[in-house]
Amino acid sequence: MIENISSSLLIGIDIGGTFTDFVFHDQENGNLITSKVLSTPSDPAQAVLEGLETILSNLIRGGSGKPSSYTITHGSTVATNALLERKGARTALVTTSGFRDVLEIGRQARPNLYDLSAHTPKPIIPKSRRFEVNQRINYQGEILKDLDKEELAELILKIENESIESVAICLLFSFLHPDHEQLIAKELRKHDLFVSISSDVLPEYREYERTSTTVLNAYVTPILDRYLGSLESSLSDVADPVRLRIMQSNGGIIGLDEARRAGVRCIVSGPAGGVVGASHVARLALSSHAEGNSQGLKDTDLKLITFDMGGTSTDVSLVDHHPAISTESVVGGFPIGIPMLDIHTIGAGGGSIASVDLGGALRVGPESAGAEPGPACYDKGDLPTVTDANVVLGRLPADHFLGGEITLNRGRAYDVLAKLGAELGLDAVQTAQGVIDVVNAHMERALRLVTIERGYDPEEFVMLSFGGAGGLHASTLARRLSIPRVIVPPLASTLSAFGMLVADVVKDYSQTIMFPGNVPKDRIFDTFQPLIEHGQTDLRCEGFTSRNIRLELSLDIRYRGQSYELNIPYNDNFLEGFHLAHKNIYGYARRAAEVEIVNIRLRAIGLNSPPKIPSSSKGDADPSAAYLGHRLVVVNNQQVEIPLFHGEHLSFGDHLIGPAIIVRKDTTVYLPRDASILVDRFQNLVISLSNNDLESKESANFRTNDEEN
Repeated sequence: MIENISSSLLIGIDIGGTFTDFVFHDQENGNLITSKVLSTPSDPAQAVLEGLETILSNLIRGGSGKPSSYTITHGSTVATNALLERKGARTALVTTSGFRDVLEIGRQARPNLYDLSAHTPKPIIPKSRRFEVNQRINYQGEILKDLDKEELAELILKIENESIESVAICLLFSFLHPDHEQLIAKELRKHDLFVSISSDVLPEYREYERTSTTVLNAYVTPILDRYLGSLESSLSDVADPVRLRIMQSNGGIIGLDEARRAGVRCIVSGPAGGVVGASHVARLALSSHAEGNSQGLKDTDLKLITFDMGGTSTDVSLVDHHPAISTESVVGGFPIGIPMLDIHTIGAGGGSIASVDLGGALRVGPESAGAEPGPACYDKGDLPTVTDANVVLGRLPADHFLGGEITLNRGRAYDVLAKLGAELGLDAVQTAQGVIDVVNAHMERALRLVTIERGYDPEEFVMLSFGGAGGLHASTLARRLSIPRVIVPPLASTLSAFGMLVADVVKDYSQTIMFPGNVPKDRIFDTFQPLIEHGQTDLRCEGFTSRNIRLELSLDIRYRGQSYELNIPYNDNFLEGFHLAHKNIYGYARRAAEVEIVNIRLRAIGLNSPPKIPSSSKGDADPSAAYLGHRLVVVNNQQVEIPLFHGEHLSFGDHLIGPAIIVRKDTTVYLPRDASILVDRFQNLVISLSNNDLESKESANFRTNDEEN
């Protein structure tokens, strides 16, 4: 009989455009195992099942035994792809008479103010599938015209004639009086339709955002539901018994049943896992400093820029004490009003394709070679990509990719870049350098958007770089923005999957109240009570007790007459907190002006115990054991020899001075000249970009006198 390796094996899975990532945590011995397989875009579950079967078979063959149970937390792109590719369910909208065109009217704000030909995306639901009911609720939640049940029967007949699969219901002021929505939903569900009602999805004012969010939920949820149902069924053949949980866009986990009802909450679940994982790793790095790290990191409130460069895209986000949450996200041109981590995504990754545009200029992305066929150096494709450019420049050693499991074809990469260069009048090396410069410019612009353009000084932040391609570009980008430190964790290319293991269970609730700022505080607290009871009940159903439940109460507040609000923590001084926040963001405060409390919000958090990242005791600060020799690398169009190091052989306390390349099994780090690396006890590479931090007098340091980078 095979002995069990633990009571449960925790598994985090993130499906990316190029790779599907796995992190396995054995609760009994604390081991963390990572794995990557090529994604299967035509059937995402195929890569999930293949990766699980391979690693679990290896564990059992290695003598670890079979786990007694499995808990899988999964970040999926299924809902995202259904929206972006317009491949969601055939959906209808039911709304109050006179309001069926809300989706088309939208807001007056234009994304490109001076573009005379600018146009908004076509509504997901065409006018022929938008139906009205002759009922009306007023702004105080009072019934002006009741719902006609005979009209409801006619509505159901029309929907059946349109072969509808899913229905969104968004009636005027239903967040104050949801009975009509609930009655319509009850009747429609009798006909085997998936129904999404706005009073459940987003019980807040603003018709356009509420309607859009409800429609998107109706549009993507049936697709996600089918995927998750099929995946759960197939998982039983690989891992049994299995508990499947899903990552949300707000950085928290929800159960399978809830995810199958609320697909809109999982639109950017993969990138959200990355932000959660990055925040966790950064806090460990800061704690390492508190125990003697000499790199200048301060063990204070977290100020972090997350930089996730994968194969298809780059995701950036800002963490100022806590990850930034937005209720004004836009995905695919459509607003989503539920709380989501504020992540900015651009089409720039290792697989981004380089081409020449109609004006004869070099262009990189947003199209990607993805997993199939992949970059040319993977030996399948014939289109030049960012990965090919790094291979040609020598920054990505062809014989150390994925720990040497795959040997990249440098000759093929050189050929496709030479072909592209012929259109530009450049040779292959010059073209490769141009590709890197262009993609860096795209990513720098994204980093500026989440920092400088929002009033944050990058010099006050640390960048945490992850994703398989991030380490090759992070130091260059940080130096351009005067970011003093970069952290590259040992789980760099699988950090989003790891983040799913450290994430808490999070449930968000909200309600529009429209109170004046001078309303008695006990009246505000009374309005929170139904949300608090709902949140506590939901978390207890997930197995949490009062000891590991945390409730975060907040208010959306504005000056009377303003169009948008600021979210402020609910406490005894919330009004002063609002004035201070308004001054910090907009440069002024009007303490004598009338204030409105628009919405109440509750974040109910079930606190999980995150897996521990192994730490080590300090070594002899001699990185020579990791030295792999020198390699030719192109720097500023000149070939120079720089040292190459095996990242897994570096020890706590090792110190390197650039230029250098550090290869790890899952990522490669390029260290420019006059930058230094210190390895902390968690095997994080803490990169300093300040000349003042170079300690060349230490004999154990590696430094060369190569050309300036």
